[in-house]
Amino acid sequence: MNDMEGVAPAVRSVLEHAGERGGGERVGVEPRSLPAAFERAEHDGRVPVVAEVKLDSPTTTDERAGDPVALAEEMVAGGAAAVSVLTEPEQFGGSAATLRRVREAVDVPVLRKDFLLSESQLDTVAADVVLLIARFVDDLPGLVTAARDRGMQPLVEVHSRTELEAALAAGADIVGVNNRDLTRLAVDLGTFESVAPAVPDDVTLLAESGIETPAEVSRMRQAGADGLLVGSAIMNGNSRENTRRLVETEGGR
Repeated sequence: MNDMEGVAPAVRSVLEHAGERGGGERVGVEPRSLPAAFERAEHDGRVPVVAEVKLDSPTTTDERAGDPVALAEEMVAGGAAAVSVLTEPEQFGGSAATLRRVREAVDVPVLRKDFLLSESQLDTVAADVVLLIARFVDDLPGLVTAARDRGMQPLVEVHSRTELEAALAAGADIVGVNNRDLTRLAVDLGTFESVAPAVPDDVTLLAESGIETPAEVSRMRQAGADGLLVGSAIMNGNSRENTRRLVETEGGR
């Protein structure tokens, strides 16, 4: 697909450098299941939340302090079903080493969030789940297959029904709808609400970006989200309490 038209400068810069970051020897993973982690959270009466360790971002004004491992442990203690770790270094301050340390420290699935464009990039670090952004991947079916061949669970991110069609055609069974428009970096929760009805029932569906309050958690859940990917609302302040506040949201679907 690889649609670069109108992409925000910060995102374009990341993509231009992404191809320079290849992997090493082929990685093999015995993954912790993300759908199973969501089911456990539901069984325990928690909203399934993927809490994101995000020390920097083009959409924040300053860097966040704190040890990533300690932050991840606080998120899990607060009830997170899984943890997301940025490995993109230029705009997000991430690294493969950070993901390794986090995955060794927690017992929940760990999502590698990055701008992955080629198979070789999958071999940078072992992760339970890898983010593949449908808009930017030339061979989405090939990259989905390559991830699964390594034991990784591909989370295919979309922003429109057209991209959803491409994701499903590529065999995606975990899909995330990003409420953030990567052209303007603006957030609209209505994006998830417009795309979610077209997602088959047997696909695990995540709502991503712009979810900050219990009311917004309930809104996304009522619109069909099986789980939520939340970053800033958890990172800004006490990570454990912020996570607990969202996972203990009453109501839902």
